[in-house]
Amino acid sequence: MSNAVPLVEVWRGQFLESIHTGHAVVCDSRGDIVESWGDPDQVILPRSSAKMIQALPLIESGAADARGLVTEHLALACASHNGAAEHTERVQTWLSDLGLNDDALRCGPEFPRDTETANQMIRAYGSACQWHNNCSGKHTGFLTLTQHLGAGPEYTFPEHPVQLAVREAFEDVTGAASPGYGIDGCSAPNFATTVHGMARAMAFFASANPDGSVRERAAVRLRDAMGLHPSLVAGEGRACTELMRAMGGRVPIKTGAEAVFIAIIPERKMGVAVKISDGTTRASECVIAAILVRLGVLDPNHPATIARRNPPIPNRRGLSVGEIRPVSGLF
Repeated sequence: MSNAVPLVEVWRGQFLESIHTGHAVVCDSRGDIVESWGDPDQVILPRSSAKMIQALPLIESGAADARGLVTEHLALACASHNGAAEHTERVQTWLSDLGLNDDALRCGPEFPRDTETANQMIRAYGSACQWHNNCSGKHTGFLTLTQHLGAGPEYTFPEHPVQLAVREAFEDVTGAASPGYGIDGCSAPNFATTVHGMARAMAFFASANPDGSVRERAAVRLRDAMGLHPSLVAGEGRACTELMRAMGGRVPIKTGAEAVFIAIIPERKMGVAVKISDGTTRASECVIAAILVRLGVLDPNHPATIARRNPPIPNRRGLSVGEIRPVSGLF
């Protein structure tokens, strides 16, 4: 990635052993850049960090209210969940309420990331279902919208009405036409934008008015649902869940594959987007935590913060032999 700058350092004793480079942008309510590192115009695939954007048509269309969806459904629509019982049982019930089952999903099966659930399945010689997939909540949201529109079952096709609605919403909140898309791990199109575009979109969510336009009201409902249900957005042990809890649910955050991370900061009407060039999650978690501390919304001394912003590097004996930390400009 061009013009990427150092963002995270990996130290072992007194030696700088590795450096992660990347890009980051903080936007205000107008979509203007407040601070940036690297190239704000770097084009990226936001991956799962865009799920709240992909969920906007679910609410705007009236499908969510027609089906009586509550905040837990909306949080799952934005989730990259662990596949624990708290996630899969809700997804299965949601599918059943639609008169559907696992076969209707198009996200593909995935073995649960939740250790307890995975171990139970291994002991029972079980196999993964699609509702174990970390994106199954998003896809059940797509199915809800599909039914509401009376559209065909192949809702992941880029020309499907669901994905056309997603693209329109995506281009509106990012402020620019998307240059294209890649097919995500869950088979849905993932529309590209710039790092600035993603930060601008998150600033839209942060500054959306509950008495505003249809799109603003939808954004408020999604950001509030994420803040209300941190464990549904990711799961135990995950950075999204633990850092949202550390901020009392005031700041929704969301990771994406290949080291993308976003934050929505309603109290400051700001949006944040981060992309690490080499796709390393430890670096994107470090940078998002550092920026949230920098903006005064995350306690630097909270255990969840330390575990991402300044995690010690242990050796096999449990001795601390180094540290991962943000570069000095992010302290």
